[in-house]
Amino acid sequence: MNFTTLTVFALVALVAIATPGPTVLLALANGSRYGVRRSLPGMFGAVLSDLVLVGAVALGLGALLAASEFWFSVVKWVGAAYLAWIGIRLLRSTGTLDLSQARTHSSDGAAGRVFAKSFLVAVTNPKGYLFCSALLPQFIDAAAPQWPQYVVISLVFAGLDFAVMLGYAVVGARAVKLLHRRAVLWLDRSCGAAWLALAGSLAFYRRSAS
Repeated sequence: MNFTTLTVFALVALVAIATPGPTVLLALANGSRYGVRRSLPGMFGAVLSDLVLVGAVALGLGALLAASEFWFSVVKWVGAAYLAWIGIRLLRSTGTLDLSQARTHSSDGAAGRVFAKSFLVAVTNPKGYLFCSALLPQFIDAAAPQWPQYVVISLVFAGLDFAVMLGYAVVGARAVKLLHRRAVLWLDRSCGAAWLALAGSLAFYRRSAS
């Protein structure tokens, strides 16, 4: 893999990562609720999911999901159910944000929950596996050892993902300071509806669309 190939991959990956989706929406919500620093565990969760995703593609899991209706359906419905659960929780929100409490209390397991939520949102989305299964092999030199190339790709992908998630978290943290309680309630409800829409789109997603 040469520098030009890696640059093209980085540009394509950046567009894919920055396009609004579950992890981007979650980073925005985390930033608005917890502030940037307290959102960092969620970004690390997204990075870990990237490494798992690229590793799974390298091992052939993406091809398995593309070929097996059963395993594709298992991952799809688990992911859709989890997105729907998050959406319902946001729809039931009272619009109350206590940023000072969220930023100063670190012993209540909140960091672990933020990390786990971001990781699970990304790792249970079969679209990611199918997308990477179609994209990554195009940038792999079949005549050279493949694992070192996958390591480089995973590091670039994870680095870009972290930078994008950080940007969205900053936007969320800055925006919430300008919102009154009613506007915050509207933001929560809108995000909840978006999560349910994402869950619905995932539930109706078919392998033939990949």
